[in-house]
Amino acid sequence: MTVTVLLFASFADVLGRSRIELAIPPGATVGDTVAQVRATAADRLPPQPLVAVNEEYARYDRVLVAGDELALIPPVAGG
Repeated sequence: MTVTVLLFASFADVLGRSRIELAIPPGATVGDTVAQVRATAADRLPPQPLVAVNEEYARYDRVLVAGDELALIPPVAGG
């Protein structure tokens, strides 16, 4: 099945694009999918970035379904 991974700011810079269409096996979790993206990025992303699925914050044990949109949210600094 396919999900869309959205990347922002420094994460998009690391991978050189702002979205990835990613094939994952049925039953894959957010954590499984983040690990797959990290492997693509030679582990240059943090191990557990903040994530959202379909525009709602999500836990790493959430099971994804075909067509889900997973956003990897980089840390924000400032004050």
